Amino acid sequence: MLETATQALFMALAKAGITARFVGGCVRDAILGLDIVDIDIATPARPEEVMPALAAAGLKTVPTGIAHGTVTAIIPPRHFEITTLRRDVETFGRHARVAFDADWAADAARRDFTINAIYLDLDGTLHDPVGGLADLAIRRVRFVGETAQRISEDVLRVLRYYRFEARFGHGGGDPDARAACRATTGLLASLSAERVAQEVMRLLALPDPLRALQMMREDGVLTALLPEATGLDLLRQMLEIVPQSDPLLRLGALLAVDQLGAAAVAERLKLSNADRDRLIGLAAPRRLDPCGETSTQRRALYRFGVRRYRDLARLLAAEGKMSRERLAELSALADRWEPPVFPVGGRDVVALGVAPGRGVGELLAQTRQWWEDSDFAPDREAALAHLRVLIAAR
Repeated sequence: MLETATQALFMALAKAGITARFVGGCVRDAILGLDIVDIDIATPARPEEVMPALAAAGLKTVPTGIAHGTVTAIIPPRHFEITTLRRDVETFGRHARVAFDADWAADAARRDFTINAIYLDLDGTLHDPVGGLADLAIRRVRFVGETAQRISEDVLRVLRYYRFEARFGHGGGDPDARAACRATTGLLASLSAERVAQEVMRLLALPDPLRALQMMREDGVLTALLPEATGLDLLRQMLEIVPQSDPLLRLGALLAVDQLGAAAVAERLKLSNADRDRLIGLAAPRRLDPCGETSTQRRALYRFGVRRYRDLARLLAAEGKMSRERLAELSALADRWEPPVFPVGGRDVVALGVAPGRGVGELLAQTRQWWEDSDFAPDREAALAHLRVLIAAR
């Protein structure tokens, strides 16, 4: 965080007499030695003071959230969100009516978790008004102040709690937080599908979401959110077999549904068409023979495509129907796979004297099946010769 761009920003603010501190995830992650993605800065100054101060130093700003006291400073390659200290006057979901304030403690009191309410001066001085440092040291995820109040301000904080547990917590979680989450399951239906899907995918993208998901199931949150998500045992196996982050594959393992059920979940979560199709494919019958010889695997790769082939193989391995050694062999085959091009088309059939219509498609389908069964070896001349034989036999 102490790169040249950051120092330039703080110097510009200081020149105008403006105090500023790092806050939130960037401070938390810096303490933990993690990579820092977003940099948030808090200040008692208002946007109408911050923007001229930065402009005087030749720094570009964008008024991204003036009503909430937020401007974005752009100093390539970084973007800095600078927000005025504030307190909530009225909250309604993800939005709130705020009042600007010069009170650092009041600003901390409105934040979600204690580990997100640690402030840092440019000189390295830490400010910890709500005990976030102690919680971070023992990997405790705890709401700031009254837990029920924090959740009532935005019910999405229930899902954020379990995601933060998966990333920063350990053991059985904070009892007060879990009790409040259990008491709020009936309100989860009020959340938009997009916000739910985003949190679910963020959780599933983490290195080990299993403990948090088990807590969610115990607390009734998982059932309220995704009643189809009963495949924790299969997900456990999938995490061991495929440790790389693939949230949609993990969702497919977690859901105990058929293709219609997968389509319903995709609709409910408002997934993209591509993700919807993949999720439905993950719920399809496992039409892949793990013991098939290489030519059989090549035919499967041709029909399914590499991604679905990999998905099917990984699911079979997670279900115990394929060894990890065999999975590695099939994965290597998929890595080397270059889809062959079917050497003939409809125009070739018509050129051989067949009238346009359904018969053309039928002849092509028969020829394609012969070509696949021949391990894609026949070239164009051989395929045309096969077509002539089929046409002569009609």
